[in-house]
Amino acid sequence: MFMYVARRLLTAVFILFGASFLIYLLTAASGDPLAELRTLQSANKEALIQQRIDALNLDTPAPLRYFMWLGGVLGCFTGKCDFGSNLAGTPVTQLLSNAIYQTLILVVAATILSILIGVSLGIISALRQYSGLDYTVTFASFLFFSLPSFWIAVLLKEFLAIGFNDFLKNPQVTIPTTLLISLVAGLFWYAASYGKQKTRILLAVFGFVLTAGLIIFVSATKWLRNPFLGIPFMLVLGVLAAVVFTILVSGLRNRRALIAGLAMVVVGLIVYFPIQNLLDQATFLMIVIISFVFIVLGIIAGLLAGGYDKGQGARVGALTGFVMALLIFADRFMQSWGDYITNPRIKGRPIPTANASTPNLNGDFWISGLDTFTHILLPTIALTLISLASYSRYSRASMLEIMNQDYIRTARAKGVSERAVVMKHAFRNALIPLATIIAMDFGAIIGGAAITERIFSFKGMGSLFLDSLAHTDPNPVMGVFLVTGIMALVFNLIADLLYSVLDPRVRVKA
Repeated sequence: MFMYVARRLLTAVFILFGASFLIYLLTAASGDPLAELRTLQSANKEALIQQRIDALNLDTPAPLRYFMWLGGVLGCFTGKCDFGSNLAGTPVTQLLSNAIYQTLILVVAATILSILIGVSLGIISALRQYSGLDYTVTFASFLFFSLPSFWIAVLLKEFLAIGFNDFLKNPQVTIPTTLLISLVAGLFWYAASYGKQKTRILLAVFGFVLTAGLIIFVSATKWLRNPFLGIPFMLVLGVLAAVVFTILVSGLRNRRALIAGLAMVVVGLIVYFPIQNLLDQATFLMIVIISFVFIVLGIIAGLLAGGYDKGQGARVGALTGFVMALLIFADRFMQSWGDYITNPRIKGRPIPTANASTPNLNGDFWISGLDTFTHILLPTIALTLISLASYSRYSRASMLEIMNQDYIRTARAKGVSERAVVMKHAFRNALIPLATIIAMDFGAIIGGAAITERIFSFKGMGSLFLDSLAHTDPNPVMGVFLVTGIMALVFNLIADLLYSVLDPRVRVKA
């Protein structure tokens, strides 16, 4: 294994060297970095031109300039990274650090959501092949995949930003609108359900009534202006999470695992009030530590609950504990929502259409967190919708292939429960083809989303690359290429190593 990894890393070095050399030459030959200075009418034009020539070594042939740039990059091994400067004289390392931060804020959440939702929808549609849900997911996936990203972004700005901000002035849903939304929800429940026709109709009616009740509750309490969770909602959502995780991990027959999950619900409700004073001084590190503590407590609860498989109880407890921590944090964000939308910088219109943050916004961790969330909401939705199709299609095809294998039929013939067949035997093997796609998408995160960044005015890696390329500025282009190239090669290696983890039959031989 060590020799295999060493060989792959050595190969990656030569790939990066050859690709970066070619990209540098192509960028240098794509235009004139002095073009904008040549059109100046100022008296010091020649001095400015010479200054840029000296700063960027433009009097040196491009192949030699590449090796001068490469020498600065190799200085990273001695603690002296030098990626050069852009045309304005700003160090590329500074540009990269700012752009990477903006890109990570923008793309990470969208990538994680698209993977989780896309894979889940693909697997569910595979298990309900040729059902109404399967056709609905297929239609929606290809619809969103075929729509241009800029068009989706414009629609989101119009309806989820401008329209929603106007709606917040008086968040009341009319009865006809309530009935229409509830009817669509009921049809979805009917399509998603299976079994006898009577059962599906009852579930559709339940979905209709539940949706209508929620809309009426939100309108009556003006929940969108003053959202809250509190103990009642946390109790319901926590118990639901414990039941769902128990079903997925062990099945409801393992009552000890369910007890572990419910115990973490009780723990979350007990600490809800005492932890509020601590959260008033919250930092990101504190949030991480509290989440980790809840996960550890969940593992302990699972081990103490015992049963024939303590590992299942530990996993259920850890997952439920993490959800309870998230619910506590979500409730605390909701408590700050009123202060956020009434802030003079927000002016009652919390969903922005551009930029990564609100300038000169004063507030604590929760106010700044809400500001970040509202700014990434629209681009995250846009990127998620576009990415859903590939994950749902690949996971559906992979799951269908696995479910038709002989060992799946053998497991069912032996009396193994359907949950165990799907989760233990099929799901893990279905992830093998997805490992490459998911790993490469994570590797491509750092490259940014150029079109989405432009539309929502994010100064991320994609915008930095396009702006630098348009001005024939090779140093920032090479900085973006180097970072994204390294990430792509590393995650490609991780994908290969994941095969041996997901499938014991795969073994890497040195």
